[in-house]
Amino acid sequence: MDNHVCDALGRPDLIDLGEGLVCLRFESMKAVSALAAVRHLLDTGAVRPGDTLMDSSSGIYAYGLALACHRYGLRCHIIGSTTIDHVTRVQLDVLGATLEQMPPSDDLRLDQSRRVARVREVLREHPDYHWMRQYHDSVHYLGYREVADRVAAETGSGPLTVVGGVGSGASTGALATYLRERDPDTRLVGVQPFGSVTFGSDEVEDRGMIIAGIGSSIPFGNVDHTLYDTVHWTGFEPALAGSVDLLRRHAVFAGLSTGAAYLIARWERMRAPARRVVFVAADTGHRYVEPVFARHAEARAVEDLAPTAVHDLADLVPPWSRMEWGRAKPPAQGVYTDDWSAARG
Repeated sequence: MDNHVCDALGRPDLIDLGEGLVCLRFESMKAVSALAAVRHLLDTGAVRPGDTLMDSSSGIYAYGLALACHRYGLRCHIIGSTTIDHVTRVQLDVLGATLEQMPPSDDLRLDQSRRVARVREVLREHPDYHWMRQYHDSVHYLGYREVADRVAAETGSGPLTVVGGVGSGASTGALATYLRERDPDTRLVGVQPFGSVTFGSDEVEDRGMIIAGIGSSIPFGNVDHTLYDTVHWTGFEPALAGSVDLLRRHAVFAGLSTGAAYLIARWERMRAPARRVVFVAADTGHRYVEPVFARHAEARAVEDLAPTAVHDLADLVPPWSRMEWGRAKPPAQGVYTDDWSAARG
């Protein structure tokens, strides 16, 4: 029996969709990384009950951190994206977390830069706050070891491919790292939106994109580019098609980034039918009801969609591109330099 709801929320379901395709479904994935990170900080004495933990978030990490703080008697302060929805805001408030939400913006890059600037201001005002640095501190890898062990145990033998949104780099990076301890042949496929600096698509504009949380306008320290074998960049239309097909065909109601991961997992499975493909479903689809699922009649058949194969970042083109990354180093704009000192100063 669980002692707190965050244990249950962070425990994923493994759903066999048939033909070698497996959905790793979380109700709220960041509950895994936040809970393990906070537990580690308490165990090592880096924080103590009653301290205030703070971070920037576009939504699901804020919820996960609020749950972890609720469990361990800590205060929680969130610098939130403009994309955080009403349901999440209300839950954060009831859980006792304080939220500073960025003003509305048509440019998610501006939203992110505003959050970073505000984090630095708050740290100057409250040097006793502990900045969780979900984007940069590898402590957020820890919670995924147990998940990787379960994936390995329940998906059987044979070569495995993991597909998921890159985001902060912690979930897919950790899963690949831990799974490769058992089988070095485990392949990792990252999912990115156009306009993200992480894998060099920042110059490719996609006005229809509304996928939050899997790309970035700033480099992230937790993204280890050398872990990724393949990268896909998707726009709104393919992600919409994937989300709707996943619900219609398999009854899995999940977010827009999951729809993109599902579409890509199908493609990777068709290219390499001998491999089992596990794709990450980070959260449910509730916040995408109106912008995505209410538009299900517009969704194209997934069988009619295919990525453009590219060999150079200069050739990226919406709505969907695919590139063999080959565990290469990051592009120049994706190189992270530690900003801890700058933020504290």
